[in-house]
Amino acid sequence: MTKFSDTAPILVTCPRDMPEYLQAELAGLGYEQSTPLDAGVEVRGSLADCMSLNLWVRTGHRVLFELKRFRAFDADELYREAKAIPWEEYIPVDSHFRVDASVRDTTVNDSRFAGLRVKDAVADRFMELFKVRPDSGPDTHGVCLFLHWRENRATLYLDTTGEPLPRRGYRKRPHKAPMQETLAAACILASNWPETARRGGHFIAPMCGSGTLPIEAALMAMNGAPGLLRDEFAFMHIKGYEPDAWDELLGAAEDAEIPEIKGRIIATDHDPEAIEAARDNARLAGVGDFIEFAVCDFTETEVPEGPGVVMLNPEYGKRLGDMNMLKDVYRGIGDFFKQRCGGKTGYIFTGNMDLAKCVGLRTRRRRVFWNAKIECRLLEYELYAGTKKGGSA
Repeated sequence: MTKFSDTAPILVTCPRDMPEYLQAELAGLGYEQSTPLDAGVEVRGSLADCMSLNLWVRTGHRVLFELKRFRAFDADELYREAKAIPWEEYIPVDSHFRVDASVRDTTVNDSRFAGLRVKDAVADRFMELFKVRPDSGPDTHGVCLFLHWRENRATLYLDTTGEPLPRRGYRKRPHKAPMQETLAAACILASNWPETARRGGHFIAPMCGSGTLPIEAALMAMNGAPGLLRDEFAFMHIKGYEPDAWDELLGAAEDAEIPEIKGRIIATDHDPEAIEAARDNARLAGVGDFIEFAVCDFTETEVPEGPGVVMLNPEYGKRLGDMNMLKDVYRGIGDFFKQRCGGKTGYIFTGNMDLAKCVGLRTRRRRVFWNAKIECRLLEYELYAGTKKGGSA
């Protein structure tokens, strides 16, 4: 039976250009020794650590527990190496398993075929040992395996997550072109909002859409573990999993929540349906009492006195909106920042730098993020309470 205390490398995956935020997040969770990669961060720990990481990580997508690294020059060698792994220690014989694969620059160009060879190796090992094998297929309600294969270097992992971590469970009403939860969390962390919240600052989210930005901000302010919102993870199906240990982690996470936050979180949108969806999502996330929603144009959003973060995610002409109309919107954001948001730090998330020039303010910092296949920027503006000359974006 699998020992959940045995240690091995753990790879927490994330989108490219996000590892620095994930690495900082992992350090805050006690994983100070880590290695950033192109699309993830590697730490060392146990399957018990994987349970905790799935509960707490905000900017990662999957938590992968390494089983074996090996050389594989072709599909037959991949099969032999995979078959040598003692799968019976991880997968109950009467259960279900799934195999995902990422393959590049190998003699096998089809990730599905590579995954099939791993699936065959697992099934054949069970048949030889027990004359029976677990079911397999695309369902994530079972043990999940992941193959990473580049050139002749292959690694097989237990995917302890299953459904990716961005699927928190609260966004039942996504509305139009919603920002992914992981991306929203990274943008908020880049704004240093957790520290601002501790000091009693405010989070203002005009153009909030279905509410992902204010909901993620509220979860951070109350120290709410995002994994509390989910009922199932793939580690629950691994042989040796103890539900009591998971219940203990859940109890500790609930005890760590902050019942009240010092500042205000305000979210507005001109679309009543968006606000209705955002309210429902916030309620499902358990943060409905922390967010003040209102239907209004972004220029009419209440901006309370004191320090805070003002973050907008306007349309940027790739899927929604007319470019000429959007130029006026971006100019209006610049005016809103100058006239209403003095003393705050302003942020615009956009995938269109030509539109960003219409803001008419000098950026203090630009951070690269990818929204699906669109290269975007999180633009930061220092909004002075008095008057100060600005330049262009």
